[in-house]
Amino acid sequence: MNIILRISTILLVFLLSSDVSGQGNYKNPWTTLSMVTSQTQYDEMMGMEITIATPLPHVEKLNKQEIEIKGYIIALSAKSELSHFMFSKFPKDMCFFCGGAGPESAMQVFLKKGDKIDYISDKVILKGILNIQKGDPSGLIYTLSQAELIKVIKS
Repeated sequence: MNIILRISTILLVFLLSSDVSGQGNYKNPWTTLSMVTSQTQYDEMMGMEITIATPLPHVEKLNKQEIEIKGYIIALSAKSELSHFMFSKFPKDMCFFCGGAGPESAMQVFLKKGDKIDYISDKVILKGILNIQKGDPSGLIYTLSQAELIKVIKS
């Protein structure tokens, strides 16, 4: 009975929050991307327990789709111009990499070839092609490729 209630709740949240536009893109991708199942297991190579998140089947509909998504840049290096970085639903002090959220709330980003942006702490909107990974030992589920900066949302 508990599993039926959980599945019903997930479906209800999906129907209420993942509004689909005429182009097949979800208006709030983080809501949809957060719909994952998680299991913890011991990883021999890393020598510790890790959480493996698997997207639910309806999330797969976003694979290889162009999406616009709001979030925060998490720099991977001290370079001022970035072409590859992490992107989080949450600010740096609350992100997946700091232990404050799950792997479904972050993705790696690769900008369009030749494009670079400076690190900023403000929320931004990016557009790109979403790719869903399965079984990545880094724990990352999502990659945004061919990405471009659409807008900076000043706090």
